[in-house]
Amino acid sequence: MSRRRPPPLVGLPPVVAPGARLLVLGSFPGVASLVARQYYAHPRNHFWPILSALWGVDLVAMPYPQRLDEVRRRALAIWDVYAACRREGSLDSAIEDARLNDLAGLVGRTPTLRAIAHNGGESARAMRVTRALGVPVLRLPSTSPANASWSFERKLAAWREALQACEVA
Repeated sequence: MSRRRPPPLVGLPPVVAPGARLLVLGSFPGVASLVARQYYAHPRNHFWPILSALWGVDLVAMPYPQRLDEVRRRALAIWDVYAACRREGSLDSAIEDARLNDLAGLVGRTPTLRAIAHNGGESARAMRVTRALGVPVLRLPSTSPANASWSFERKLAAWREALQACEVA
C-alpha cells in the first residue's frame, strides 16, 4: 500500500517596501499562517512578540494589515525560502518537493538590502543560495514554538543584534 502524498501548498507573497534593509526569510508558512494568509499567525510563534519588544509597539494587538504597515515603515521585509511544497502539518521536517522562491529577483528589486536573515534551521539550508546574492547572510534562531530549546529572552537578544546591525530596530 503506497502512502498518499499531501496536496501541493503555495506560500504567501513577500512583504517588502522600497528602502527595505533586512529581509527575514522563514522556511514555509505553517498551517495557521496558510489558513489565515498571514505570516507567523500561530499564537505561540515569537516573531511578532519579538518585534513588539524591539520596537516598543504592541504588534500582537494590531490588526494584521497594520502590522505589515509597521514592518514596511521600519524597513523590514518578510518572505519565505520556499514558494511551494508538500507537507502534512506545520513541521519543517515534513516538507517535501520544495520549490524555491525567486530570492535573486527580490534582492535585485531591493537594492537597499543590507542583509538577509534566515529564521531557523530549515530556512538556513538555503544559505548556499542566499550567500550568492551579494548581501551578508545571517542565521537567527527560529521564532517557531517548535524551537523550545531557546527561551524568548535568548531569541530576543539574537534578533536584537541582527536588527540593530541593519538599523531596523
